[in-house]
Amino acid sequence: MISWVENLIQIIYPNLCLVCSDPLVSGEKDVCNICQSNLPYTNYHLQSGNLMEQRFWGKVEIERATALFFYQKETSTQKLLELLKYKGEQGVGELLGRLLGVSLLQSTDFKDIDMLVPVPLHPNKLKKRGYNQSEVICRGIGFILQKPLNTSCLYRAIENPTQTKKGVYERWENAAGIFAVKDEACFAEKHILLVDDVLTTGSTVEACVQAVKQACDTRVSIATLAIA
Repeated sequence: MISWVENLIQIIYPNLCLVCSDPLVSGEKDVCNICQSNLPYTNYHLQSGNLMEQRFWGKVEIERATALFFYQKETSTQKLLELLKYKGEQGVGELLGRLLGVSLLQSTDFKDIDMLVPVPLHPNKLKKRGYNQSEVICRGIGFILQKPLNTSCLYRAIENPTQTKKGVYERWENAAGIFAVKDEACFAEKHILLVDDVLTTGSTVEACVQAVKQACDTRVSIATLAIA
């Protein structure tokens, strides 16, 4: 009886892929398997010294850095990130976080991660948006890696203006010194995975790494859904 009702509801109100709008089949959620397979994956998790890691060379010390896919304007990658960040589609973030987690399992460099740390939002922005998209991604990664999520030690101390329309130097200047660590012992002698939605210039993530490194002896790796 329940199955019959569910099938009827599906006919009247079908679940559609958030990217292509085709009906989702059994086992699919939010994004169909075809759209998932067509994402422009980087495979950076398998490439030590990849182009993402090179963006941090000479700036901050990191262990590894990877992104799930390349960010491309006016494509499904942009649509997915906008759905997560601005449209409240947290299911997309958890789904992509799980895909990112699966990729991390394929690399021995990420197997000794102790905890997942999302790039924090300022409390004012968190209240306005209702959730931190980076924390949502962490939940997906954590489901796969079975690693704890820490949202209490690294925090955003300064509410800086949006980075969206700023240039490289302006982004770096805008992000400098805006993060801090509450409890040094929380990260001490740990290997943390710093997680964000998209890496553009890297200034925000760089500021997070600096704050953590200045506070304690910590190994830091970085993972994002996309890289521009």
